[in-house]
Parts: sequence; structure tokens; C-alpha cells
Amino acid sequence: MSKLSTKVCSPSVERLKAEAQRLFANRGIDGVTVRDIAKAAGQKNAAAVGYHFGSKEALIRALIVDGAKIIDARRNNLLDALEESTGPNSISQIVDILIYPSVNLAAPGETDTYNRFLRMLTMSHSDLFEDALEGRWNSGYQRCLKHLRGLMPSKSRTIQNQRFIFLGSYLGGVLSARETRLDDTSRAHSTWNDKSTLAHFAATVTCMLEMEC
Repeated sequence: MSKLSTKVCSPSVERLKAEAQRLFANRGIDGVTVRDIAKAAGQKNAAAVGYHFGSKEALIRALIVDGAKIIDARRNNLLDALEESTGPNSISQIVDILIYPSVNLAAPGETDTYNRFLRMLTMSHSDLFEDALEGRWNSGYQRCLKHLRGLMPSKSRTIQNQRFIFLGSYLGGVLSARETRLDDTSRAHSTWNDKSTLAHFAATVTCMLEMEC
């Protein structure tokens, strides 16, 4: 699977992006200044963000798209393979495609922060998130929802829509919490480090979608 580091970019720009995303993930979009980002990235010039990106908002948009492109490509590749093999045949197959492409996004040696960044962003600037995607970088997610509708024929459109709202919040919340715990080196987090945890999470998502009212 692709990593965020595969995009060719200058080391200084990549460091600005990585530190900005980390700060946004920990402190929220409005709690971070361009000066904070430049300092964290080791840039002596506080105008580094403006020089490389034009503005703080432009940097945020770049971060959104960088991660979204990778997740979307991963999902679409998995969906293509599944459809070629006459699938999907179960909700759990689609749930796996919703979850696993969204983890392990960071470059080697870096800590994952993308899900936390998105969580903080969408709590206060959801319009910016949607606008940055331009309707282009969430096609895999939309394909997943389309397949889920076909796999949930006993549910009314209203119930399906409600479950999908729960789905989005549940995915974002748990994946964000996972990143937070894995980034905490002050103590061991046996649950989040357990390889079975994501599989158990996927099982609970599947149950939520399948359950009868």
C-alpha cells in the first residue's frame, strides 16, 4: 500500500506538513498558528508556511488531499479486486475496506496522525474538509456505501442513511482514539497494540450495520 512519503517533495516541505498535521491533530485547527508550525519544523523564518503553501488554509487543504488520495486509491483497488471476484458477498467485506486503508499512513519512523487531524478538523471546519475533497477523493467511500445499500435490502432508505451517519462517526472516533493511544509512549496500551483489535472493531461495525431494529 502507498505511504504518504511516496509523494516527491522537498524535505523542508514534508517536515512542515508532518509537523502541521501533528499539531492540528493534538491542538485543533484554530489552536495552531503558522508560527507554531514553522518553529516545530525547525524553520527559523516564521513565514515558511506562506512561502511554501500560500496560507494556513492552503496547507490544511494539502494535508486533507494527501491522505484522502492514498485512502481513496487503496479502497478503490480493493473494491476493484473484490468486484472482479464476483463480490462483495457480505457487509463485513465492505467494512474491512472502510477500515484498513485508513491506517498505517505515516512515513517510516513517523506516527500516524491523519485520522486525529481529520477528527479535529471536521468538528469545527467540516465545510473546509468537504470543499478540499472536491468530490474527487472519496469515490471509494461512496462505492462502499453503494455496496452496503445493496447488502442491506431489509433496511429502509431512512434506516440505511442513519446507519451510515453512525458509521462515519464511529470510524472517525475509534481510528482517532487508536492513533492517540499508539502515540502515547508514557505507558503500554495492550489493547491498541493487539493485532486483533482492528478485526474486533470491524466486527462491531458490521454488527451495527446488520442489526435489526
